[in-house]
Amino acid sequence: MANHKSALKRIRANEAKRLRNRYQAKTTRTFIKRLKNTEDKTEAQELLKQVTSMIDRLAKKNVIHRNNAANKKSKLTRFVNSLS
Repeated sequence: MANHKSALKRIRANEAKRLRNRYQAKTTRTFIKRLKNTEDKTEAQELLKQVTSMIDRLAKKNVIHRNNAANKKSKLTRFVNSLS
């Protein structure tokens, strides 16, 4: 167990950040699934803007690696472009 006030505070802060990161990552995954199930190109393009923004935010905050974010965005963009 932690012996210092600052260590106890760090434990609380880390837990809050962990929960926030989990929530944001899960929400992003849900939107990605929604995008992949879309068959309308205009709707997919709107969703792609949202999802790209969410992925960038996760990468910026180091929830996911920046290369992982780039790969996800690239694959999703290719998917949207392949829709007729």
